[in-house]
Amino acid sequence: MGQRVPVMSEVILDAWDGPVTPIHALTEADAATLLASDALAAALAQTAEFKGKAGQVLQIADAEGRLARVLYGLGDGMHPGALRMLPAKLPAGVYSMATRPDAISADGVALAWALGSYRFDRYKRGSGERGGGARLVVDGADIAEARQVAHACALARDMINTPANDMGPRQIEAIAREIAEQYGAQMTVTEGEGLLEANYPAVHAVGRAADPGRAPRMIEIQWGEADKPLICVVGKGVVFDTGGLDIKPSAGMRLMKKDMGGAAHALALGRMIMAAGLPVRLAVLLPVVENAISGDAMRPGDVLASRAGISIEVGNTDAEGRLILADALTRASELEPVLTIDLATLTGAARAALGPQLPPYFTDDEELAGQIEAAAHAAGDPVWRLPLWKGYADALDSDIAEIKNDPDGWAQAGAVTAALFLQRFAPKGPWVHLDIFAWNPRGRPGFPTGGEAQAIRGLYRMIRERFA
Repeated sequence: MGQRVPVMSEVILDAWDGPVTPIHALTEADAATLLASDALAAALAQTAEFKGKAGQVLQIADAEGRLARVLYGLGDGMHPGALRMLPAKLPAGVYSMATRPDAISADGVALAWALGSYRFDRYKRGSGERGGGARLVVDGADIAEARQVAHACALARDMINTPANDMGPRQIEAIAREIAEQYGAQMTVTEGEGLLEANYPAVHAVGRAADPGRAPRMIEIQWGEADKPLICVVGKGVVFDTGGLDIKPSAGMRLMKKDMGGAAHALALGRMIMAAGLPVRLAVLLPVVENAISGDAMRPGDVLASRAGISIEVGNTDAEGRLILADALTRASELEPVLTIDLATLTGAARAALGPQLPPYFTDDEELAGQIEAAAHAAGDPVWRLPLWKGYADALDSDIAEIKNDPDGWAQAGAVTAALFLQRFAPKGPWVHLDIFAWNPRGRPGFPTGGEAQAIRGLYRMIRERFA
């Protein structure tokens, strides 16, 4: 499977010659003002109990029964992300945003509409074009930028939604290669036994039990001019996680096709950076494996070598993501980046702490944390900072190795101890780790059940502003 660019460019338009239905996006206060002066709308609103609450839609027909205008509720909020729910609630047609609060920019409208138009229908016969039938004409927006960001997010979601039989290491490599070729980047791949020769022993150990056709590999993309500051983006690429010999129960394994979500996010973020031509150098580092079970699988109690020379005791084979990230982060250190970002579907503890919609991030760099917070808020792409609490560091001490991958139970904070493990291997200088979920467990308009792109729109905005 190569890179499948979704048909999303057609859902946001900069011009349209045919009929267009106007949309009035209203806060509750704006809705009250409009309804006080519009008798027809007021009567229909009373029947439909429309008050401008977030997500409410009121469709108003003309005398011939054709849709003439749409009222859409924004509630008390004025963030463009509220518009993401709208495309799924409208019939096919072409629309325009006739009224919106000043706080919502045309660019924000365009991107929210494109993100909300996503659906994954690869395996359904007779499905129509992705993006549905509702399209929006947006005046004054940077349509090209909105499309590039939306396409990158759709790519990540497509990769996560695709089952493991169609999204193995080879398919991720093919997608990465297509992106690299599209933007003139260099790409290298180290595979199978070559990982030992190239000194990626932890990546090899985690992936060696897989079928030879799904051999582990380390993918590296390099892009940009030599005199520009280097950013490293690292993504966990476990195409399926059985848990290894510490096998997961069936319920825990059901969604493990999404355990390559970090790699999908890293590719999507890299694609945004390259498409925008930001004034940086970029290295995208993807350790890609299947955590399978066979006679050659790593065992609890094994001690692994790592690229950093730090010995790692395997206390639990289901804590494999941090093992492959250790080698990838060490490789990032060798490149001497000015900023390192790693993305991983790493711990259930992060979900226990913050739930599926709010991914935590970890960094000791206060300036970077402030920039991430500001950009995430501006992009409507929520994240929440958790501490790299050093009091838990000795929970990773091993009796026979320098570190172990499963912390002592007394520490309890599994997302924190996983981040502390990664910090041992991360480059010096600004580094942030994001423990994403990459999935919507509850479907709702604009957010269908399945793969979700988290944090990367905010990260892209942060990078764009930091290196402007």
